[in-house]
Amino acid sequence: MAEAIASFLSYLEIEKGFSFNTIAAYKNDLNQLVEFLGPQASPDNNHWQKVDRSLLTRYILSLRERDYAPSTVARKVAAVKSFFDFLVEEGMVGDDPTEELASPKIGRSLPKPISVGEVERLLAKVAERDAPENRRDRAMLELLYAAGLRVSELVALNTNDVSLRAGRADVRCLGKGSRERIVPIHEQALAALRQYLELGRPKLVHNSDEKALFVNRRGERLTRQGFWLLLKGYAQSAGISSRITPHTLRHSFATHMLRGGAPLRHVQELLGHANISTTQVYTQLASDHIREEYDKAHPRAK
Repeated sequence: MAEAIASFLSYLEIEKGFSFNTIAAYKNDLNQLVEFLGPQASPDNNHWQKVDRSLLTRYILSLRERDYAPSTVARKVAAVKSFFDFLVEEGMVGDDPTEELASPKIGRSLPKPISVGEVERLLAKVAERDAPENRRDRAMLELLYAAGLRVSELVALNTNDVSLRAGRADVRCLGKGSRERIVPIHEQALAALRQYLELGRPKLVHNSDEKALFVNRRGERLTRQGFWLLLKGYAQSAGISSRITPHTLRHSFATHMLRGGAPLRHVQELLGHANISTTQVYTQLASDHIREEYDKAHPRAK
C-alpha cells in the first residue's frame, strides 16, 4: 500500500506541480485512511482493489465524527478521490469506488504559468549545446510547450507517434481515460524533433528495437522523474525563480493560447480535457492578463 501512495505523491509533484505543503497534507490524509483500514490493510498494492464505496463512506463519517472543519474533510476526501483516480489510470484497480462519493466542495486553485519570456529563456538555455542529450531535451521541451502534453503523455510517446511532415506536423498521444488525440505542432518543435531523431537519438539508443521516442543515456525510455530533474536543472540555469514543474509548461501553453485569442473549445481539444469546465480555469488567467494590459494602456486607468 505504501508503494502505491509513494507513486501517487510523486505524480502530484512531477505531473500536477503541487506544492510541498499540499503533498505533505495528502500524504497525511492517505496515511490516515490506511490507519482507518487497520487490520484490513495489507502491505501489497492489491489491497486497494478491496476498498469499496461502503468502506470509504464509513471513513468519511469517522472524519465528521472527529469534528474536523468542513474544509479539512473536503481536502481529505479530495485526496482519496485523486488517489483512486490515479490508481485507475495506472491500472492498479479496475473500478473507482470514489466515483459517486459525496464530499464538501472546496475552492479550486488556479494554475501558475510562466511568462512567454521565461519559456524563451528556458528553451534558449537548452539549445546552448549540441550533445545528443541536449538535442533530446530541447525536443522534449519544445514538444511539451508546443502541444500542451502531460509529462506522462510525453514520456510514453513512441517514434511512430509523431508525424514530421512540413506544414502538417503533429503528435498522437493517449491521454486520460485512454482517449487518443492528435495535436498539431509548430515549425520550431518540428525542427527540434528532426534534429533529435537524426543526430541525437541514434547515439543514445543501444537496441534497434527500442520504440520509445525519448530515451535516457542507457538507451531506455526516459521516466517522468528523469525528465523533471532535467527540467529543474535547466530552469535554474535559465535564472527562472518561479517554481517550475513539467505541468507548468502545460499550464503555460493553455494560458498563452487563450491570451493569443484561441477559442476555449479549441484549447480544450488540444489539452484532451473531457469537460470544458476543466479548461475554463485558464480563462481567469487570460482575463487577468487582459486587465493588466488594459490598466497599462488606458489613459484613464493610470
